[in-house]
Amino acid sequence: MKTMTFQLEQLTCPSCIKKIETALGNQDGVSEVKVLFTSSKVKVSYDENVVESVDVAKVISKLGFQILNSK
Repeated sequence: MKTMTFQLEQLTCPSCIKKIETALGNQDGVSEVKVLFTSSKVKVSYDENVVESVDVAKVISKLGFQILNSK
């Protein structure tokens, strides 16, 4: 199990949290998603044997959010 944090552009509305959590929560291999609205960070725990960090980043980008960095 691996955990990564993605720093996004500023999140502008609380509904963004639900949008991100739902999309990533439906991704195979993702076990936990936490979106921190005030800091615009998304913390994702996932099984690296099932999904890669680049796949998680693609889901976030497809939702219209720009990733500034990840660690």
